[in-house]
Amino acid sequence: MDTTMTAPAPRADATGSTPAPPPATTTGWWGSYGALWRRVPGNAVYLLSVFVLAMTAVSVLAGLFWTGVGMIVIVVGIPLVVLSLLVARGFGVADRFVLRLTGLPEIAEPEWNHDGPDRNGFWWTLSRPLRVAHYWLALVHGMIVSPIISTISFVVTVTWLSISAGGLTYWFWAIFIPRDEFGVWGRYVADSVPWIFGAWSPWAVEVVLNLLAGILFAFTLPWVLRGLSLGHHAIAQGMLGRWRSDDLAAEVRAEAAARGAAVHAEDVALRRLERDIHDGPQQRLVRLQMDLAALERRAEAGEGEAAAELAREARSHAKAALDELRALSSGVAPPLLQDRGLAAALTAVAAGAPVSVHVDVDPDIDRVVAPEVARTVYFTVSELITNTIKHSGASAVTLKAALRPAEAGVSGMLDVWVVDNGRGGAHFRTGHGLEGLRDRVAGLRGVLVLDSRPGGPTTVGLHVPIVEGAPG
Repeated sequence: MDTTMTAPAPRADATGSTPAPPPATTTGWWGSYGALWRRVPGNAVYLLSVFVLAMTAVSVLAGLFWTGVGMIVIVVGIPLVVLSLLVARGFGVADRFVLRLTGLPEIAEPEWNHDGPDRNGFWWTLSRPLRVAHYWLALVHGMIVSPIISTISFVVTVTWLSISAGGLTYWFWAIFIPRDEFGVWGRYVADSVPWIFGAWSPWAVEVVLNLLAGILFAFTLPWVLRGLSLGHHAIAQGMLGRWRSDDLAAEVRAEAAARGAAVHAEDVALRRLERDIHDGPQQRLVRLQMDLAALERRAEAGEGEAAAELAREARSHAKAALDELRALSSGVAPPLLQDRGLAAALTAVAAGAPVSVHVDVDPDIDRVVAPEVARTVYFTVSELITNTIKHSGASAVTLKAALRPAEAGVSGMLDVWVVDNGRGGAHFRTGHGLEGLRDRVAGLRGVLVLDSRPGGPTTVGLHVPIVEGAPG
């Protein structure tokens, strides 16, 4: 499937003429320099505030951690060490949050829980920070790394800001300083280079030198603050950010959760199928067997009219049992789905509904959707339409299925919507149909979303990742 995205062509306005394209963004050296200047306030606020955060972190974490280490021998120290790791995580989150002021890319949250679903007991939960490297790195960052780099960046930031502002305004506020309290280094400079400042007063020399220093420091201020912010960001990315192993661990847990949801959904579906067969076709077939036995007895006794009536009842029960069996089998594996694909099967479901169903199905779904996904989607849509007919009182339904192209870091998706104009008020309840459908979809790493306000309409969205390597 071709997922190349092209920019839309400019559309004509109300007068019929095509508007002129917007002016090109200013580029080049001055453009990038101006962009750096626009980031100066955010960088400065971050570099000053992160110093306060770092000093607070080192005082709190050092006290908690070393107290806990000293008390490990009496067991009480272990919870204190765990608490220090949890607090370090909090300071790390705060550092990453404040880092947003710089406009640099947001640092993804790491995986703080690498345990499997079978490790949820009290001791597993209590000792989890001790077994996850992210907690220890957050502690090292808060106790050692951040205080050091924050102190350095704070000193450099304050120096550049003060010299920039002070040097550029020295000519104004220096007139309020008594003349006998300054001029020493101005006089020294004038005496050192008399061919430049020989006839200048010490006050004038200091004003000029401070102005030149202010211009130099103000000119380099955006680069200095940006460089310091980049340094903080790089360190936070490595020590407080997400690793590739986190993505793998999350993938493993998601797969395990999906398998569990699929197993649970299949178990519920099989139990319901067993109950439906027992309560429906099986009872009708038992009744049919009894009617046929009675028919045989009455035919032997020569009761022709009574036998004919029993034959009609038996035929009615046989037809009802056949209809129920067909209805049950449609939720398992319809031949149309296997022979002609998901698009045709969904269209057939809509055509067989006793209400008006508007269908908008992308035929390309058959080329990219795997068979196991198609079966689950078909069953889910069938059940949703059946629920709509039974419970919503709707007179019209819209069924739409479309492909969502893959984007950077996100796989392609199959999106299916079932919208009805019924009374609304549907919601997920444990042990009921919608909850079971949600479990089935979760088994495919997908989600089932529901929007059903009282009074309607009801919208159910089914969003399933497209399995890589699907047919087509």
